[in-house]
Amino acid sequence: FDAVVDRGAKAVPTGAMSTLARLELLESICATVLFCTPSYALHMAEVAQANNIDLRETHVSRIVVAGEPGGSIPAIKSKIETAWNARVIDHSGASEVGPWGFASTDGDGIFVNEAEFIPEFIPIDDQGRAGGQAYLRPDGNNQANANDDQLYELVLTCLGRYGSPVIRYRTGDLVKPTWSHDETCRFVLLKGGVLGRTDDMMIIRGVNVFPTSIEEILRSFPAVDEYRMTAFKQGAMDQLKIEFECSADTTAKTISAIKESLPIKLGFRVEVESVAPNSLPRFEAKGKRFVDLR
Repeated sequence: FDAVVDRGAKAVPTGAMSTLARLELLESICATVLFCTPSYALHMAEVAQANNIDLRETHVSRIVVAGEPGGSIPAIKSKIETAWNARVIDHSGASEVGPWGFASTDGDGIFVNEAEFIPEFIPIDDQGRAGGQAYLRPDGNNQANANDDQLYELVLTCLGRYGSPVIRYRTGDLVKPTWSHDETCRFVLLKGGVLGRTDDMMIIRGVNVFPTSIEEILRSFPAVDEYRMTAFKQGAMDQLKIEFECSADTTAKTISAIKESLPIKLGFRVEVESVAPNSLPRFEAKGKRFVDLR
């Protein structure tokens, strides 16, 4: 907010407004940029459709998303851009260290601002635990393999932040760093942005699963409006149930295709249920679509 004001732009916080009131305000002031979470951008599109508001006719040309994974995940990004006819720009930060990342030119990842932050990367093992040697920018003996599929937890040091320098802050963000890319910026690139959280990873039937992987599958179907994942125990085995809802006019063939795609793409059996429209919760801030009952 302060950065926008400092640039001389008009910034309008919407406080405790309802979603419909925000949409009406957005139209009346001819807003050109929207800042929100990916979940809320999709929720606003849903409310707009229910109230016959065509978001593609607004002045919004940019949507800056943060607070949760999604802005660099192709299926989610595409769904937001289609609904709004606007470009999605991913952004990352944390209250403890401030804004640390900005989107790549092609929108498929996030750069760590190495002019202000020293990033380190702790490898994630098969059990979803971070441990072992922390990697810095490659310098001979201390190199992260940028060509493999290894996940890391991002650790940040920001000595230049006035009043609150932080040393080796464990963000809890899961990332895949690479220093070998074609972008003009030479900072480390996190492919796909923030891919998930260390405390969100599930191990179901021996397979590591992240909520963002499931969301990418579901969001590839335009008919899906909302979803929820529930992990639970059945005897000694971990099980996963996925509920999703579509608009009332969605065909049975489409619903069947969604149900069939999840176990195939995830690689294990999962309980999938189609629920009634508007039966799952919506979120104005960070989405809370994963319930762990184990």
